[in-house]
Amino acid sequence: MANISDVAKLSGLSKTTVSRVINNHPYVSDKKREQVLKAMKELGYIPNPSARRLRGQLTTTIGVIVPRIVNPFFAHLINSIEQAASEKGYQVLIGQSYEDKEKEVAFLNLLKTKQVDGIIMTSTENDWNVIESYIEYGPIMLCNDYVNQEIAPMIRLNQAKGAYIGANHLIERGHRKIAYCTGGLFDEQGKGKDRNRGFQKALSEAGIKINPKWIFIDQHTIEDGKHVLRQILEMEDRPTAIFTGSDEVAGGIVIAAKEKGLTIPNDLAVIGFDDQPIAEILDPKLTTIRQPVDLMGEKSIEVMIEMLENPEMEIRNYDLPIELIVRQST
Repeated sequence: MANISDVAKLSGLSKTTVSRVINNHPYVSDKKREQVLKAMKELGYIPNPSARRLRGQLTTTIGVIVPRIVNPFFAHLINSIEQAASEKGYQVLIGQSYEDKEKEVAFLNLLKTKQVDGIIMTSTENDWNVIESYIEYGPIMLCNDYVNQEIAPMIRLNQAKGAYIGANHLIERGHRKIAYCTGGLFDEQGKGKDRNRGFQKALSEAGIKINPKWIFIDQHTIEDGKHVLRQILEMEDRPTAIFTGSDEVAGGIVIAAKEKGLTIPNDLAVIGFDDQPIAEILDPKLTTIRQPVDLMGEKSIEVMIEMLENPEMEIRNYDLPIELIVRQST
């Protein structure tokens, strides 16, 4: 296994200079820094995190990127991550990307500047090749977002199953005219693609054709849900049920439907996703797909700390359970 002396020999620099680069010392030229980093990469040398922590060179801070913390799902997830981190002696630094690529990169740069030891990404905005380039500066893992790659662990839920059992629940209730809301595009990658596949599978098995007019893309908020309901009311041929990608969107639909004098579920059955607190507060209460948010947060911290303590750990995915919660909205 390579050590700091090997890095110094290959780079042609002193061990002092190598140490300064490893510890992000400001008084090192870009040329020398590049020489050291190149040598470290060639040798596969990774500084020992336990030793660096004893010398005060790790921050014991874990960064977490969320799209927006006002979303109750991400607020709940952050709370779970922070509690689990605190129990292990770590603090959490939260960054909101607002689904903006530049903001996401700015937060990833905290790995470069050693302001965080590792980063948990609950969503990704940039292409994976952009994100992957930051792994040389510290561990990155995905939680609640899915990318086809094998170098960063992922905390995953069976999103296809969630959408499948949700759509199938509506079919079992006798619905054939089913609308669908998604947070992205209907053919996107990652968890959105999995949900889309699960929804399509359920309808296909029931012999139901998807009506493109009943597919609503890029829906995220309560206001989005209200707008979806208004669009449905303008249709001559309306769906009798709708499956949404979040409880917030579903909540907006339920609220707007009541304002327009519709009865849920008689006029329109509604199902959400996440099982956020709003699901129990709505009238009628919302049928939804429950994601184990507390378990997601706990597992994320467990895996991240293992990555920090053991850089040679096996990279794998962790699958968590998902279930249908039936309430009055269907």
